[in-house]
Amino acid sequence: MPGVFESLQAEIETIQPTRAVGRVAESSRGTFLVRGLAEAALGDRVAAETGAGPLGGEIVQMSSRGAIVLPEDDPEGLGINARVELIGPVTLAPDRSWLGRIVDPLGRPLDGRPLLPGTERTSMNAPPPAPADRRPLGERLSTGVAVFDTLLPLVRGQRIGLFAGSGVGKSSLLAKFARGVAADVVVIGLVGERGRELRDFTDRVLGPAGMARSVVVTATSDQSPLMRRRCALSAMTVAEHFRNQGLHVLLLLDSVTRFAEAHREVALASGEKASLRGYPPSVSHAIMALAERAGPGAGETGDITAVFTVLVAGSDMEEPVADIVRGTLDGHVVLDRKIAERGRYPAIDLLRSVSRSLPEAASSAENGLIADARRVLSAYDRAEMMIQAGLYVSGSDHAIDRSIRLFPVLDGFLAEDAPAGGPEASFVRLRACLGA
Repeated sequence: MPGVFESLQAEIETIQPTRAVGRVAESSRGTFLVRGLAEAALGDRVAAETGAGPLGGEIVQMSSRGAIVLPEDDPEGLGINARVELIGPVTLAPDRSWLGRIVDPLGRPLDGRPLLPGTERTSMNAPPPAPADRRPLGERLSTGVAVFDTLLPLVRGQRIGLFAGSGVGKSSLLAKFARGVAADVVVIGLVGERGRELRDFTDRVLGPAGMARSVVVTATSDQSPLMRRRCALSAMTVAEHFRNQGLHVLLLLDSVTRFAEAHREVALASGEKASLRGYPPSVSHAIMALAERAGPGAGETGDITAVFTVLVAGSDMEEPVADIVRGTLDGHVVLDRKIAERGRYPAIDLLRSVSRSLPEAASSAENGLIADARRVLSAYDRAEMMIQAGLYVSGSDHAIDRSIRLFPVLDGFLAEDAPAGGPEASFVRLRACLGA
């Protein structure tokens, strides 16, 4: 970890003695036009003078008329001919001293304590490792949750999607991952969360043990789409910083849906047309480019194991964001509201969930147990309506008889925390549930 003087020196070196200056030519609530920034490029950050202080923004469109800037905050007080300074590309300088801290998408502390940047600034849109050089998925991880230690294994470098509606236990499951998954560093990106929930998540849900090895990057729901979109990119950049040090990073991003919604607002402001159920065509690339940056590393670098949440209104798994994410990642986990309403958490619908780390992540005996558990749950699911209505006659079908006997035990297993022995002990418990 660099010392204070190294961090200060790196920060001083970023100071620009001169900056290009333009003037506001047109202004509205959504964007403003700046003329005179001949050196500017698409994506550069600017700072405009207003009566309330500097107003940050990002150049989203350029033409012969000038640069169209999307503001980072309410542009109230911005007048014609206001001075606009060109800051340049948006970069981030993460550091190991950020562990246990809460920062905004620009790396500024939100917990009331000073925070120094690292010694190296990197782009928020870094390319992923070269595909031909990346390692395969690694070993199975201990997660602290029985179902993920057995039926839906999570392996090092895997990227999974967590599909859920509101209020079905998504945040609690993410906190369990943050506390229990075997990783060196945890990076948590909270995109568009309600402001009051930040402290609740860090203090109560995540707790001191989870925060001790975590960096939380957040942009609340009242912030501009630029900041909400950058939140996901910043969290990925922080994760890449630790991965490049050879560490295993767990990235928890909540949520890809809000990232896509923020990207849509930025894209529409830049002149792109909506086509995919209200989303612009570029949203597919934005999501895929973000997801590809996670996963196994190359060479001497570490790995990023990632959990991306997706908000699915009305359990619609075919809406654009859910469909894109499901086809991009290495597995998907569906949280069902009906399961949550009967009090079982995590409310995982196992039959609709898949881990693409199987069968390689388990031994042949373990794969047999996983297949058997799925057969039991599937048999009960097919016959549940008859069973609940009292129409099923015992002895009519051996598989259904067995599912009726084992379902309560298996359903309870899906809600269990993993025993102290990790995945091996969880499989012992699963074997006992199946009577094998």
